[in-house]
Amino acid sequence: MADENFNPGIDTNDEELIRLKKLRDLEKMGVQTYPERYDKDCSLKDTFELAEGEKVKTAGRLVLIRDMGKLCFAHIQDYSGRYQIAFKADEVGKDKYDFFVKHFDLGDFIGVEGELFVTHKGEKTILVKDFMFLGKALKPLPGKFHGLQDQEVKYRQRYLDLISDQETMNRFLFRSKFIKAIREFYWKEGFQEVETSTLLHSPTGANARPYITHNNGLDIDVYLRISHELPLKELIVGGFEKIFELGKAFRNEGFDPSHLPEHTHLEHYCAYWNFEDNIKFTEKMFDYLFDTLNLPRKMSIQGKDGEFREVDFTTPWPRISYMELIKNDTGIDLNEVKTVEELRKIIAKKGIEIEESDKMSYSTLVDYVYKKMSRPKLLGPLFLYEYPVELQPLARRNDKNPEMVDQFQIILNGWELGKAYSELVDPLDQEQRFKEQAQAQAEGDEEAMYGDDEFIDCMKYGMPPISGWGMGVDRILTLLTGQSNLRDVVLFPLMRPKSQNQENNQDKE
Repeated sequence: MADENFNPGIDTNDEELIRLKKLRDLEKMGVQTYPERYDKDCSLKDTFELAEGEKVKTAGRLVLIRDMGKLCFAHIQDYSGRYQIAFKADEVGKDKYDFFVKHFDLGDFIGVEGELFVTHKGEKTILVKDFMFLGKALKPLPGKFHGLQDQEVKYRQRYLDLISDQETMNRFLFRSKFIKAIREFYWKEGFQEVETSTLLHSPTGANARPYITHNNGLDIDVYLRISHELPLKELIVGGFEKIFELGKAFRNEGFDPSHLPEHTHLEHYCAYWNFEDNIKFTEKMFDYLFDTLNLPRKMSIQGKDGEFREVDFTTPWPRISYMELIKNDTGIDLNEVKTVEELRKIIAKKGIEIEESDKMSYSTLVDYVYKKMSRPKLLGPLFLYEYPVELQPLARRNDKNPEMVDQFQIILNGWELGKAYSELVDPLDQEQRFKEQAQAQAEGDEEAMYGDDEFIDCMKYGMPPISGWGMGVDRILTLLTGQSNLRDVVLFPLMRPKSQNQENNQDKE
């Protein structure tokens, strides 16, 4: 009997229409095509641990069907992997066997009960005794289930990437385990997890361009945070001593493989520590992560240039002076070159090309010289320390040399993974540095740091010695999973709307 909703005038070879007709036929038969629940006793991976002859009840998505008449083999898949199932007409009954062959498609969900056996090829298989329809897929799986080839589709429709590529699923399962291990380490070390605001009056804490939005209730403009730093320091003023926060930060800047406008950021702050304490803590953290996640200390890591190099995470890690590095790589002594005008002349004389250097402040220009001339050569993992005070407005001056701050960065094969420093807790010094950053902004430096009067007010109530630490979670995961682009470890990276992207492509043609 034809379905009144099925239009025979449309090409019935269109697979979506064929599947829709099957859905309507099932509904007429009284089959619940999208049932409420199913008692799934174990994952497919756990099924592999069971012995031949044991009974099993599980569920998954159909990804392969081979009908041989009275015997049908199929593969079902869940987050943990694939497993083979087998239908025999004399086991489930001819009517149920025919029902499966006629009404199930690749992509549909099925619940099965049965008994484990091993085929003559040695493959563990579930001999199905009973099954249940758990969900109809109205669209076919991509590429006849050979996986997605279009990278843009992988980012836009991550669910298809997860279905078609177990490696992708494993990568995101690793991400989940990594974050779990991070939290466990902090709890083990006596830290408390806290949550601070995403919407702020001032987007300070890092040198980055912020997102601005409007709050209708208060009728004020607010910023999405670019860092967790200042609210966490305020909590130290309030009495917390060891805290961490894992959450999103937002920077309204360009895209490249190592930068995303929305990224997962991890920061911690500890009262009475200095940056040396945080160096030891970093090494302890990575030892814990590598042990907990069973990672080899030596592994091949892809650099920004696309080249894989073997690095050794065995602690302790080497330390390199930032000042000495710049001097060795460029001949520029930052102890002597202290003005932006002088620095511009020197880099021009040395033929170091940096776009729009005339709009940059001293600190931003130094940073660009480092990123162009020194960072690509660094393998690591290593700690880069001894920075000019101009480069970090929130860090404490070194006691022996007030022109430097007590700060370090973690460098791995040309990537910056994170930074830490002994925090500036002197409110008068902090206020002056914010003024200097405001002057740099007024002169056109878009990467100068914003100030925050409310934070200065908080500091004046008194702060203990503090050391803070931050790391980009997406970056370290990108490297540990052998990827070259942060988008590959983010489930749904920001993309242009599909319609706008198509218009742009047409314009190029």
